[in-house]
Amino acid sequence: MFNKKIQLLLTATFILFLSTLLNAQERQVRVINVQATINPNIAEFITHSIKMSASSGDEAIIIELDTPGGLDTSMREIVKELLSPPLPVIVYVHPGGGRAASAGALITMAANIAAMTPGTNIGAAHPVNIGGGEVSKEMNEKITNDAVAFIRGLAEKRGRNAEWAVKAVKESASIPAEEALKINVIDIVAGDLNDLLNQTDGRKVLSARGEVTLNTKGAKIVRENMGFARQILNTISDPNVAYILMMLGLLGLYFELANPGALFPGVVGAICIVLAFYAFQTIPVNYAGVLLILLSIVLFVAEAFVTSYGILAIGGIVAMFLGSIMLFDSPLPYLRASLTVIIPTVLATAVLLILAITYAIRAQFRKTKTGAEGMIGEVGEARSRISPTGKVFVAGEYWDAESNDVIEEGEKVRVTALKGLKLKVTREAG
Repeated sequence: MFNKKIQLLLTATFILFLSTLLNAQERQVRVINVQATINPNIAEFITHSIKMSASSGDEAIIIELDTPGGLDTSMREIVKELLSPPLPVIVYVHPGGGRAASAGALITMAANIAAMTPGTNIGAAHPVNIGGGEVSKEMNEKITNDAVAFIRGLAEKRGRNAEWAVKAVKESASIPAEEALKINVIDIVAGDLNDLLNQTDGRKVLSARGEVTLNTKGAKIVRENMGFARQILNTISDPNVAYILMMLGLLGLYFELANPGALFPGVVGAICIVLAFYAFQTIPVNYAGVLLILLSIVLFVAEAFVTSYGILAIGGIVAMFLGSIMLFDSPLPYLRASLTVIIPTVLATAVLLILAITYAIRAQFRKTKTGAEGMIGEVGEARSRISPTGKVFVAGEYWDAESNDVIEEGEKVRVTALKGLKLKVTREAG
């Protein structure tokens, strides 16, 4: 009897151990990496990843975040998902040297658990007029008050330092990870993912399914990367890339119109234009800048037809440069095209357009080298006496010819007209 009890105890212990082992093997935490400005493509990637992680039964999802900020509308879309997530969401500002600035600060504050790695910072969430231009004092105050109320609500809902959150908006306050932990802006400072999982283990958080106790220690880490298509869309959402795409598109369409049937420049140009306009939906665009760029192309075309001694070309370069600067009229550097991209692009585009237009105009006035028109003016040699008809050798061929003059064999002749297969010639002087 005693031996049976020991056997049952050992069996139960083994089953419990096996169950615990299997459970540990099944537990996994999904990790996504966001090192970009917050735009509609990033918002879609985050919300889609959260839903997929929940459907996969993951213990939690970790968003590794490093962002200078981004669009308010995209940030709010992410925050809505974080306030009532289908599973626990951990925002981890990472790697060292990274930041959760502006929109990134609000996303971090909205997470179930806010964590940072040493050497990162959070804050600088004062709202700006992304569309550029002057804003009245009253409107600026309304925008600021709205942002203050929003971030205060996030901080209070997650039990974090609401007073500092207000200061991050009103005064653009920014603090490092260690200070953020000290004053209850975040919950954890972790050196790496394993450290983060150990520190989050056993914590209770609220999700759409109620209170959840995290069991993250020893959980398997599964990384999910952006798909190829989403990476491309995120790349072209960069203002510098969008700007270059627009210029390439305009050049391609011009070359296609100048050489109908070439196809390749037209196809490439159309693709670039479509991609550029997709990017313009994710970036605040000043369409006065677009009009100035189009005006510059008109001026370049006019330069080829009008003798302006370079004035129209200079005007085109100035219009293109000013339009390029105005195109993304935002006080935020990450939402503007860089001058190191604008200046070479403007110069290269201007040179290509001027050369192409000049060549096209000259080609219109160049004497035709083929067909009947190409024979006019050609010089040949009489191979028989022409009086009034005879034979001539012109452009490597023998022709029947006629002339009002008597031309002796061996004399030079010049073609003045072509009648059917007979040349009209005159004696070539000299």
